[in-house]
Amino acid sequence: MSFSNLGLSDKVLAAVAATGYTTPTPIQEQAIPHVLARRDVLGIAQTGTGKTAAFVLPMLTLLEKGRARARMPRTLILEPTRELAAQVKEQFDKYGAGQKLNVALLIGGVSFGDQDSKLMRGVDVLIATPGRLLDHTERGGLLLTGVELLVIDEADRMLDMGFIPDIERICKLVPFTRQTLFFTATMPPEISRITEAFLHNPARIEVSKPATTAVTVTQLQVPAGREAHDKREILRRLLRDAKDLNNAIIFCNRKREVAVLHKSLQKHGFSVGALHGDMDQSARTAALDQFRKGEIPLLVASDVAARGLDIPAVSHVFNFDVPHHPDDYVHRIGRTGRAGRTGTAISIVTSLDSKSMIAIEKLIGQPIPRAEGDHTVHSEASDEDAAPRRSRSREGSRDGARGGRKPRREREPRQGEREARHGDREPRQDQEPRQERAAKPEREPRHGRNSSPQATPSHVPSIGRAEPRRPQREVDHEPADHSHLPAFLLRPVRARA
Repeated sequence: MSFSNLGLSDKVLAAVAATGYTTPTPIQEQAIPHVLARRDVLGIAQTGTGKTAAFVLPMLTLLEKGRARARMPRTLILEPTRELAAQVKEQFDKYGAGQKLNVALLIGGVSFGDQDSKLMRGVDVLIATPGRLLDHTERGGLLLTGVELLVIDEADRMLDMGFIPDIERICKLVPFTRQTLFFTATMPPEISRITEAFLHNPARIEVSKPATTAVTVTQLQVPAGREAHDKREILRRLLRDAKDLNNAIIFCNRKREVAVLHKSLQKHGFSVGALHGDMDQSARTAALDQFRKGEIPLLVASDVAARGLDIPAVSHVFNFDVPHHPDDYVHRIGRTGRAGRTGTAISIVTSLDSKSMIAIEKLIGQPIPRAEGDHTVHSEASDEDAAPRRSRSREGSRDGARGGRKPRREREPRQGEREARHGDREPRQDQEPRQERAAKPEREPRHGRNSSPQATPSHVPSIGRAEPRRPQREVDHEPADHSHLPAFLLRPVRARA
């Protein structure tokens, strides 16, 4: 079947032919007629199967009639991330080049003034992220009462990012009689319940089993140690040894890990960019444009780049961190092997990722084989962050060789410490028994720095008491050596009256 059999207008068919596409994908073939018939649609398909064009092309046909009014968009498309919203706008610019349609983009990181001016001129297609859209409605600069068609793209991602309460608020602001389109690659139970509330007798189009991966993607897993520097060295080996690697996206679970890995790869001579949610919008756009144009072959990213980004020539995907949710794995590796191309997805797996890998294999319905060859790290420390530990250990060995300061546990005990340590124990061989020591003639008293300079007279009788059961050490005639004690412990304590 060709696009001419789907009911699209002549202008849209000419725009499609100009791009070189002649045959629609299964999701496009089944969804476009239902959209043109003004029915609600629930579309489920793998990533990279053309879901965006499945609603962009019929929307362009429907929008040829009518005119937009100020601050009242005719259609609304909700996207979970700024990158996806910008990508959908590019699709409208490409296929709607022959039509005079006003398309506005409401995303964070852009001034409200520029966006308000576009809304004031009237918008046929409004593409927005939920947060910025609600900001405009609360400021009174946007009315949604004229929306005829609502598109919720990547619905499962909306759920993961916590946008469902915002989606419910937005659906209350648009007319009840609108047409609603849901498109997603996975269908968790929560999304199923939401579709029952938002859609009215939808046409369910499921061209593939939910959460399945493309057969054109070769999936592998590589074992690694728990340490981050071990994983980084394994990643560098895989990048250097990979065959037919044109470009690659490297996914991390946390934004901070994206920054650390990006810096590490740059330090080892790789041309790499970074993309995560905390970056400035201009920096995110610049990094994505450089990657698309081939100026940088590697892109380290968080899951903000895992959904819907259409970069057809991605040859490899690396999961530096195994995703915690199995659905995220499906979306990540869907960045490669798109539009019938072949791709490779490699996951670096530690012992802590065993449960996540079991859940992923259960979701996709197939085991992920291990890569051939020995990819383990045999050195004790293999990254630049291990250098301080090595230098400290070498310094410690050099100090020992020079006869420097000994560790605290090897320090010789002081005199007082020896007495306290052996006071209640058997005497050592070089010590005399207590009885013999008591019978020896009295020695000259030793004067500590805090002891009295006068010796106790030898004729002073000892205080009378019962005869001890064992020979007692006669220390009354010889002041103790308190030189090892600090002065404040030797001050007399006055008893309270």
